[in-house]
Formats: sequence, C-alpha cells, structure tokens
Amino acid sequence: MTPTLEDRYLHKKLREQLVEELKGKGIVDQAVLNAIGKTPRHYFLDMAFDKIAYEDRAFPIEANQTISQPYTVAFQTQLLQINKGDKVLEIGTGSMYQTAILAALGAHVYTIERQQALVDKTNQFKLLTENQYENIFFFYGDGFLGLPTLAPFDKIIITAAAPNVPEKLWEQLKVNGIMVIPVNETETTQRMFRLTKTSNGMAKKETFEEFSFVPMLSGKGDK
Repeated sequence: MTPTLEDRYLHKKLREQLVEELKGKGIVDQAVLNAIGKTPRHYFLDMAFDKIAYEDRAFPIEANQTISQPYTVAFQTQLLQINKGDKVLEIGTGSMYQTAILAALGAHVYTIERQQALVDKTNQFKLLTENQYENIFFFYGDGFLGLPTLAPFDKIIITAAAPNVPEKLWEQLKVNGIMVIPVNETETTQRMFRLTKTSNGMAKKETFEEFSFVPMLSGKGDK
C-alpha cells in the first residue's frame, strides 16, 4: 500500500489537535510546533493509517522499522535548536517524517538510511511531491560511518538506539555543534542526550528522559 498525498481539511484539523497535545506535553519551541503543524504525517504512512496518522504514537513501516511518535520527533528536534541554513546529518531516514520536519525548519538535511528499500521509497516520494523537499539529500550507507566527505555538520541527530556515541560521527560535528542521540540504558529503553562539542573536542553533556527506539545497526541492510 502507498500513502495518500492528498492533504484534506480533516488532516489539517488533526494536526492542529496534535500541536496542542504536544504543547501540553512540554514542547515549547514554536518553530518546531509550526513545522509539526504544517507537515502532513499521513504522507509518510500507508493509507491504512490515514485516520490515525496524527495520534501521538509510533507505527510500523517497511523493513521492520517504525515512524517515531510525534512527541519524540518534536523533542529531539527541539533539543537540536535548528537555525535556518544549518547543515544537519540525520542517521536513520526511516519514514522520512523526522527528515521532513528538519527540512521544514530550513535545515539542509543529509540523511543516511541502511535499508535500500527505504531509500528507494523516499527518493520516489521526493519525486511524487515534485521536489518540494529540495533541501533533503538521501544516502544509502552505514550510519556509524556518517558522511566524512561532506563534514563538518552543524547538527547531528541519531534516530535509533545507539550503544554509545559513535566516534566517527563525533569527529564530523563542528565545534559548538550539537548532537542529539538516544543511548542504550537497558535492553528496551534509552536515555536521550544532547552533546555540545567544545573547542577542545570534548562534550558538554545534557541528560534528558527515557525513550524507546529500534536499535542502531552497522553496515547496510538487505535490499
């Protein structure tokens, strides 16, 4: 099944309700809320999810992955403190919903996905939307390696559960740049961290609440 690219009045009203729900859960960055409010989440889900696409919960997508719940997307995006024109490396394209939120904020998003099927789907989606997302650049590869030839990046976001902070990704972050990453705390939960790179290459670490993500895996997945 494929998503519907029709954005109806009902979808817009459901997004308004979602924004109010996210406010109630502590999301205060108005730019992030605006991006959530104008980005059609149902575009990134099969038509079977059309009527529930704006519930604040995760849903399954291809390749045994998930589209994160809107609160998680908003929370990570708020931590990143995106400025228009920021060069952002995203590890784990998945459904492309998080990617689209970053793009809606004016970032230039370089996103890596290890599942070829998901890369193909997002490239097709970009064509279907008539290149509405011209500031998104898709790559098929190992997220642990990043994109060294395109580094450095202003911001890095990891959208899967990492066992630790990948050294190669840290090297690709600018001084004063921000990395937002969920790191394994137990087998089923991760602690969210915001790491700011200091002038000596060390990390200023801020610790936030627990989340649950699919695991971050090395290498490339099967087609």
